[in-house]
Amino acid sequence: MVSTELLGQSIVNGLLLGGIYVTVGVGFALVFGVLEIIDFAVGEYVMLGAFMGAIVAPVVGGEGLFVVPLAFVAFFLVGMIVQPFLHHVTTGDRPMPLLMGLVFTFGLAIFMRGSVLTIFGPNTRAVPTKTLEGGIDVTGIGTFPEVRVVTAVVGVLALVAFMYYLYRTTGGTAIRAIAEDRDIARLMGVNINRYQSIAYGVYAGLTATGGVFIGLIYSAGPGMGLQYTAFAFFMIVLAGLGYLPGIIISGLVLGLAQSLTAVYIGGELVFFVLFGMIYVLLLVRPEGLLGKGEVS
Repeated sequence: MVSTELLGQSIVNGLLLGGIYVTVGVGFALVFGVLEIIDFAVGEYVMLGAFMGAIVAPVVGGEGLFVVPLAFVAFFLVGMIVQPFLHHVTTGDRPMPLLMGLVFTFGLAIFMRGSVLTIFGPNTRAVPTKTLEGGIDVTGIGTFPEVRVVTAVVGVLALVAFMYYLYRTTGGTAIRAIAEDRDIARLMGVNINRYQSIAYGVYAGLTATGGVFIGLIYSAGPGMGLQYTAFAFFMIVLAGLGYLPGIIISGLVLGLAQSLTAVYIGGELVFFVLFGMIYVLLLVRPEGLLGKGEVS
């Protein structure tokens, strides 16, 4: 018989985890829509964010949450630096720009992972927290670690701020116009190169921020990137290609699927279940869970 309390804990833990995954998936979906690039380095941005949390947190009082705004700013600047190189290899007379983007970001991912391995070695590192060591009791369900609850709340707030920028500011309108039709956006006077750089910077910043959150809950390791690259792909497929708001739903679904699978089936089968979900979805609803994604 399934314990009601255990089920409730699993669902809440999954939703909390999904709230963090959304910060990773929304940036990935943004780059896919605006730059038309599938970025294989997304998991490595998560990894670098987690490592930044592990390294910088002891310097700022031992609290990993203090690193969150620093990580966003630092990796926003990194993204602004990387994007022109990415733009260079995917434009002009080069054939197969999508493939060129994949090759470039795959090489970037290997460079990031190799650099961390060379500098810090293969061992994992914890992102410390002094103020989030207790638990929050929810009557009838159970106790949840403060770090999970707070990181999920901060992640949602970061997402709300990003969505406000995207839908309520001039810059956000320009980015959405590029994602819709870059040729028309250019004719309307939008500076394509500038806003593509901003979009990639926001993506890198949000993804690294998600890495700090994940490092607080688990740990930072040089090999963690591949897992979160796969998760990012799962989210944009579940959301529907090109449909950014769907990332919110797909991130929560991913967190729930991971939590329930780990509790009731086994943690080693998480990827098997997720791949099964994606396979079935592509067969019966290729436009995504909400039916608003692109299918051609």
